[in-house]
Amino acid sequence: MGSSRLTAAVLLLSLVAWSSPAQVETPVPARDASLDAGAFGLGLFASPAGGIGLSFRHHLPGRLSYQITGGVVKSSDHVSYSVGGEVQFTLVRAQQHRIYAAGATGYYYSGPPEGNDMEAPWRLGLGIGGELAVGGGFTLMGDILFTYFSDGSLYPFPAVGAFYYFD
Repeated sequence: MGSSRLTAAVLLLSLVAWSSPAQVETPVPARDASLDAGAFGLGLFASPAGGIGLSFRHHLPGRLSYQITGGVVKSSDHVSYSVGGEVQFTLVRAQQHRIYAAGATGYYYSGPPEGNDMEAPWRLGLGIGGELAVGGGFTLMGDILFTYFSDGSLYPFPAVGAFYYFD
């Protein structure tokens, strides 16, 4: 990814994060489980469909949420990276947990800088997941996504993440 694309992506992410007028709500038992407020989170996420690495999550007022994930590991002769996103539609929301339907997509690269060695770098996943508040604004989450690979294969895979919601 070129530096101008990376700069544009960071600027777009910053604009989305700071331009929303939604009230931030941390998912802890002392607060109510209203769908009328939004929330922002940062964390780590690993998914064969939605990316591996640092993740930004935005719960919009209502039932819809999205997250953007990306990570890079580079040595002198090898690069591995992924970038992805996941959209979540809340089915059940309570004070300490929620259950959601999820759709994810991602691109994965591994190999020398000249070319990707992965046979199926593009992925698309659909499934269900859950998130559990563990206290102090921290949550753990997991998905089971049926993941379609760009080589035509389809497998069910788990995804896991840990997030901190801030206000």
